[in-house]
Amino acid sequence: MRIAVVFDTPTVDWSPERHAAQMVTDIANQKNVEPEMEYQVAYALQKNGHDVLLLGVHDDLRAVSTRLAQWKPDLVFNAIEAFLHNAELDYLIPALLESEGYHYTGAPPLALMVTRNKAMSKKIIAYHGINVPWFRSFRIGERPTKDLAPPFPLIVKPLQADASEGISQASIVRGLDALVDRVAFVHERFSQAAIAEQYIEGRELYATVIGNGDKVEILPIVEMVFDAAALRPEDRIATQQAKWNLRYRERNGIRNVFARPMSKASKEQLATTCLTACRALWLRDYARVDVRLAPDGEIWFIEANVNPFLSYGHDSAESAYKAGMSYEAFVQRIVDEAMARRP
Repeated sequence: MRIAVVFDTPTVDWSPERHAAQMVTDIANQKNVEPEMEYQVAYALQKNGHDVLLLGVHDDLRAVSTRLAQWKPDLVFNAIEAFLHNAELDYLIPALLESEGYHYTGAPPLALMVTRNKAMSKKIIAYHGINVPWFRSFRIGERPTKDLAPPFPLIVKPLQADASEGISQASIVRGLDALVDRVAFVHERFSQAAIAEQYIEGRELYATVIGNGDKVEILPIVEMVFDAAALRPEDRIATQQAKWNLRYRERNGIRNVFARPMSKASKEQLATTCLTACRALWLRDYARVDVRLAPDGEIWFIEANVNPFLSYGHDSAESAYKAGMSYEAFVQRIVDEAMARRP
């Protein structure tokens, strides 16, 4: 097939041919430097026999529209994470694709907007009877008041950020004064609303799902584990440092591994949570559902990532490998799922 891989890029004037040349260079040097995700996806598609166009998006949607009209892809692989350096605008590209009649992988604009808003997605999930931590959102300029009686400790986050942006050890607050300060910090630092939610002590689990409708498959679960000697229980949260800073991870004994055993009841509750999230939040083709497993065995929904990171060696690709799929087969599976729902 003809598959256009569309992705956001900081480069303004790079043509698809320039990106293709860079992909070849980076793939050849991947033992030393990890290639960009879109290059890994495109290379896997090429190895699967597809004709691939690497189409970077910087600030001009008209250029994207023009190039797609000229190339006429059978499918667009949506690898967009932001537009104009703003992750909150990631829904614009699938909206453009839908308006111009292109079939594409992954979530529709509605799912992107709803899951981006942590409070909105939690309300929807709670409506369907799934465990959700107590939470309260605070618009810019809004302060927590004395009549608020939350179940401290809380974790305070930017309402619409992803990849753990804005989450650090200081995000855990244990009293009203600290809550007021952290909410104000989020407002000032990120220029967006803040969400404060009950901190759930327990295990951090990531469930990658693939498929649509009644045929959603939950891939082997990944768990972020922490060296008990390095961090207190309440410090074991997926901060930005814990996810992306290799030296910090090594220093604190933080690793992403396949999940340790859990009870049958917890497994069933986790499956129910994932399948409910897929249907209620309009997830499509593939996604990742992040949960906490409390010491009593209860599963708590934290958030859904509709277009999770797909690079080789990271959580979703590792889960697929554990399930018996090579990286190329995993990328092809996403393509197959998208094509299977094509009218």
